[in-house]
Amino acid sequence: MKLIRTATLLVALCAGGGLSVGQSSAQTNSSSPQPAALDTSAIGKVMTAEGTARIEHAASVVVQANAPAGGSDQAKAGDLVYRGDLISTGADGKLSISFADGTAFNVSANARMEVNEFVYDPKGHANSSLMSLSKGTFTFIAGNVAHTGDMKVDTPLGTMGIRGTAPRVEILEDGTVRFSTLVEEK
Repeated sequence: MKLIRTATLLVALCAGGGLSVGQSSAQTNSSSPQPAALDTSAIGKVMTAEGTARIEHAASVVVQANAPAGGSDQAKAGDLVYRGDLISTGADGKLSISFADGTAFNVSANARMEVNEFVYDPKGHANSSLMSLSKGTFTFIAGNVAHTGDMKVDTPLGTMGIRGTAPRVEILEDGTVRFSTLVEEK
């Protein structure tokens, strides 16, 4: 998949189309066999990072000014997050990420998450996001995408549609998924 995305980028650049940095949204269509044009706009930011935490940028060729070579060095507060990024933590790691729509993810130790899709227009109603969680524990507060479009969270057992809540998702080593809604006490 990286090779196809890189080839698409090279074709776009060679054809003189160029890429615009700073667009307000990023998008992909995971059901289509054709890759979408790469978007170099950041969709989120690491707010805190502790221990071993990594972000592998799917489009590191494009964002090499922002991503270390290979895209897998230690994540730190202030690092940008892009569509297609793979986020992982080690046994001593955890991090929190804030997305452009106000969604906030907390990622625990020994976790893995991919940002598959993120389309957000503050004035739009066709916003969408898809996050794939494959292991670890995650808590998050849904932002505007959940209220003005389609927020989905994929797990090994199924895909959840999020409409505006604060869930906790735990994916155990045996593949079991535990889901609970966090309740705010008044």
